[in-house]
Amino acid sequence: MEEFEITLKEQGKIKRLTDKTFKLDPRIGEGYYSANYFLKSRNIVLHNAPNHIVTEQWFQRRDDTMVCGIDESIAVLHKFAKNPESLIIEALNDGDMVNSGEPVLKVTGKYEDFGFLESIIDGILARRSSVATNVLQVVRALRGAATFSMADRQDDYLTQTGDGYATYVAGIKAYSTDAQGAWVGKKGMGTMPHALIEICGGDVCKAAEIYHKEYPNEQVTALIDYNNNVTVDAITLAKHMGRDLKAIRVDTSKSLIDHYFDDKDTSSFDPHGVCKELIYALRQKLDENGFDYVKIVVSSGFDAKKIDEWTKEGVPVDMYGVGTSLITNTTVGFTGDLVELDGKPEAKEGRYNVPSKRLERVSYPVNK
Repeated sequence: MEEFEITLKEQGKIKRLTDKTFKLDPRIGEGYYSANYFLKSRNIVLHNAPNHIVTEQWFQRRDDTMVCGIDESIAVLHKFAKNPESLIIEALNDGDMVNSGEPVLKVTGKYEDFGFLESIIDGILARRSSVATNVLQVVRALRGAATFSMADRQDDYLTQTGDGYATYVAGIKAYSTDAQGAWVGKKGMGTMPHALIEICGGDVCKAAEIYHKEYPNEQVTALIDYNNNVTVDAITLAKHMGRDLKAIRVDTSKSLIDHYFDDKDTSSFDPHGVCKELIYALRQKLDENGFDYVKIVVSSGFDAKKIDEWTKEGVPVDMYGVGTSLITNTTVGFTGDLVELDGKPEAKEGRYNVPSKRLERVSYPVNK
């Protein structure tokens, strides 16, 4: 964890993360994840045109992008390139902001030593930067409000650890699973799912009670939308649990309208799902009944745009749960290009070695 904090906080004097942090799959070195034509090219060059020194640079085509995956890419090079100590690696840092066309990583060395890792690095930078940029947009919209990542359920489970790292780099540091926080020393958080309430026959009070019985040292954060009657169930639960109730989470489906609106005029707003009007009413009911200490957590369909609107207005939300938008809104695609051959410009039409004063030389670890 100390090593990770140094990477993020002491930019310019970095002790970068290593393969020990990322637990890299050894099959990377066998070419298992590399595009096959890179493997063929390596064999062709090795046997027919070896020992040429090339420079390869990686960039993307979007402004206002938070780059992530740099340390992981360097770890891949150090672990799986041939003769990695001979490579000259220049790089930005995870969490740096970049614009279209700006190089984030350059590697100089024999093509046969590292070229087969090109598509691996493309993918690492693309996925991590996409997630980090999405998270950054949410963090900006939050205006300091608390949040946690629910992105574990939005993609294949194998993406959780890397996505969690990118999420941390961009500023969200609370997760649903241990896997999401594995690279940064964080554990998952959370209390009860709807399933626990279902097991209790829809009785939110009983679900909260047995939760607290099993985990007596924890206050309860309870889902409150199971019966689609948020304000009524919240007061009933608060009376039942007292100070053992920390918060309630509203997760109303976009296809539903809470029963609070059954006798109310909703012509001036959309009452579906977790709407502002429901949260204002919920906060008012809690406060009127003496439960001002009970916090409100919201989830279901929140993205940067909706959060920005809510925080700008001051909707009484204590924490936002965000999932899908952290990993799907923005796609940052990276490209690796050879731009020099034996110290001279050589690249496909339209590409060239882009100068950068921001790139830093990365030392090969002495204790490797």
